[in-house]
Amino acid sequence: SVPRCYLNKQLATVRVQKGEPAELSCTVSRDDVTGTWFKDGLKLTSMDGVVFEKKGLVHKLIINKADDIHAGKYRFEGGDVKTEASIFIEDPPQVDNVLLKNLTSVPTVAKAGQGVKLRIPFQGRLPVRATWLKDKMELVDDTRIRVDKTDTFTMLSIPSCDRRDCGDYKVRLKNDSGVLEINLKLVVIDKPQPPAGPVKVVESSANDITIQWKPPKDDGGKPVQRYVVERQQVGKNNWETLGETPRSCTSFTTTKVEEDTSYYFRVRAVNAEGTSDALESGEVKAVGKASPGAPDPPEIVSASKDSITISWKVPRKTGASQIVGYVVQKRKKGTMTWLPVTNAPIKDKKLKVTNLKKGVQYEFRVAAVNAAGTGDASDPSQPVCARDPTESLGQVQDLKVSSCDSTSVTLMWSSPEVRDGNAVKGYEVELRPFQSPSWTKRLSLPSDTTTCTLKGLQAKQKYVLRVRALSDSGPGEPMELEAFAEAAAPVVPPRLLIDDTVKSFLAIRAGNPIRVTIPFEGSPEPVVTWFKDGLPLPSRAATKTESGSSRLLIAAAELGDSGSYTLELQDGSGKRETFSFQVQVTDIPQAPGPLQLDENVPSTVTVTWEPSPSEKWEKNLYYTILKRESQKGVWRVVGDLIYNNKFTFTCVIPGRDYYFRVVAKNNLGASAPSETLKPWRIQKTKAEFRVKPHKYRGVNHNQHPRFLVPLKPHVVVTGSECHMSCAVGGHPPPKITWYKDSRDLSKDPNYFCTNDFGVCSLIIPGVTKQDAGEYMVEASNPVGRAFSRAFLAIKGTR
Repeated sequence: SVPRCYLNKQLATVRVQKGEPAELSCTVSRDDVTGTWFKDGLKLTSMDGVVFEKKGLVHKLIINKADDIHAGKYRFEGGDVKTEASIFIEDPPQVDNVLLKNLTSVPTVAKAGQGVKLRIPFQGRLPVRATWLKDKMELVDDTRIRVDKTDTFTMLSIPSCDRRDCGDYKVRLKNDSGVLEINLKLVVIDKPQPPAGPVKVVESSANDITIQWKPPKDDGGKPVQRYVVERQQVGKNNWETLGETPRSCTSFTTTKVEEDTSYYFRVRAVNAEGTSDALESGEVKAVGKASPGAPDPPEIVSASKDSITISWKVPRKTGASQIVGYVVQKRKKGTMTWLPVTNAPIKDKKLKVTNLKKGVQYEFRVAAVNAAGTGDASDPSQPVCARDPTESLGQVQDLKVSSCDSTSVTLMWSSPEVRDGNAVKGYEVELRPFQSPSWTKRLSLPSDTTTCTLKGLQAKQKYVLRVRALSDSGPGEPMELEAFAEAAAPVVPPRLLIDDTVKSFLAIRAGNPIRVTIPFEGSPEPVVTWFKDGLPLPSRAATKTESGSSRLLIAAAELGDSGSYTLELQDGSGKRETFSFQVQVTDIPQAPGPLQLDENVPSTVTVTWEPSPSEKWEKNLYYTILKRESQKGVWRVVGDLIYNNKFTFTCVIPGRDYYFRVVAKNNLGASAPSETLKPWRIQKTKAEFRVKPHKYRGVNHNQHPRFLVPLKPHVVVTGSECHMSCAVGGHPPPKITWYKDSRDLSKDPNYFCTNDFGVCSLIIPGVTKQDAGEYMVEASNPVGRAFSRAFLAIKGTR
């Protein structure tokens, strides 16, 4: 029998990344089998990048660098053996590594109103599906944004961005070989929103008024630098600026008040990009010196279907006389009108308000009365609904401290038991020091928030906290808890961590970005402030401080950005540390100043000019001086590499008009020219000569004009000088007149005519194509006239 061949190992399907090596291998039982390879049914004899190899019983097909042409179904046949397998070329989307690093490591920064285009070129097997996402939501074309996609790139375009475009973006590139996700960050900077309101009157007296506000909810992407406070007297139209407060201070006291006078206040936030819109207060009155101050807001004691009981405390400032009673007012929530509850002041500090409508929410306020009159009203109470007392809320559940540090405590709790469908509308958090009986309201929270952080506490101080739920029927019963602020973290003085990566001098070409990052340390975190030449940074400069470093960014440098930049660290004790570095922005020079021409030496002209402003920052600046003759002449260089502001030109021809131009130059190029606007001319002095009179012989010496040497044709190139001459005889000496195409040239400043003892010349400096044509000279005296003509032809530029 004939020995048969069989397979010990069959071909296996292979998946390989594009550009990577691939291999198909099978093992047969006999060594004398040669074997043949097929691809997609066709016999393979040779193929680019494919090698066939046989070692004993093993047959291999090796691909050095897999490409799309290598994908397909392969078959090996040898003797009685036949086996098949496929090669799949994986080609997932790819983006250039350098571009990928630039996109993901540094956020894209733009100003509000500017256009932004984020373009990402990619490679990979088509089709590639490109998806843009922001905050996990896919972006599609609308009136504000546009998403473009081709076979080679995808691009997100925002013609005019604003603060809502800030955030984290993701680009997802997907094909049948894989997925590539790229995370991007876009920062849009703008002026801040108005400070958060309302404007609260902390104190109002006959001598001063203190107002308070909250920082804006959105600082515009740059930290608030200060607040501007303005005031307007009620009944007047003009606003006056009272002053400014630093960003850390959200209160302001003015002593420029008049007794029993009412005012409006408004506050604006300022950052490096501009000033916010104003937050305005209601009417604030500077009360009389003897009237009492405003009590704290009334507290809700109980509520029924037609009555609500409230209580209040004596105001902190009682005035110059004893309080004789209180005025109580009410209003429906959402309205502006306050209505009196009683006809006369009441002496008690508790009142049951009756004749209320069931299901309606009310607010109450109280004002104290003494011999001087009625004081300021308190802030409104919490809104409360007239309804059955069985509907009031109980205590919050599971109140506890989840974390705390030296200056803050974080609380957590669960919602209270809901009775008779009385839904929770929110929560109120109050605080008092352990030794103090007075409660201070710190936070008002929505119904879906059951955690909060109280900041600004004193280290090693014990506090009592309480939380109560709010509903339409009023506040529920409070739940109290004791908390302790931990010891303060160890103090680390502010220190700049300057290394070799931080340069003390930067040379930046105009138009390129300025990026400087300076690391530092300090605990608590120091206040970071940037300066340029000792002043606050210009609005074009953006700064960002986080994770122990501060960065300065100017997107496109200008000449005005040159100067000394300083980073200052300051801690709470006033200790400071600074680091300064120089930035030199270079560009083509600015134009020199006006030119002045003087004839200090006969037959010469000295050109002087004001230096280019760029001399202050450009060490390698020099000047080039050019001149031309007549307004349409060609500019020619007469001096170069001039390092002062003076040049003397000696080749001056009397009677000609000259124009001069000066250009400043450096390694980057030339400035705009500074040039003379009026022609410069040295007057030609007439040669003195004497004619020896002939002795009269009685003969008539008058002669007709005649040309001893006529004009000749001329051919010159554009920009060169043309000199036409002829010789004329006659007696009396003829008058000479030049013409071009029958036009008299005597008064044309672009032509110079001379007549030296009968040798007549016409000079055309810097000829142009318009100067081509027929020229004629006329010689005339009382006896007669004579003419000579010639043509001028112009060639192209030399």
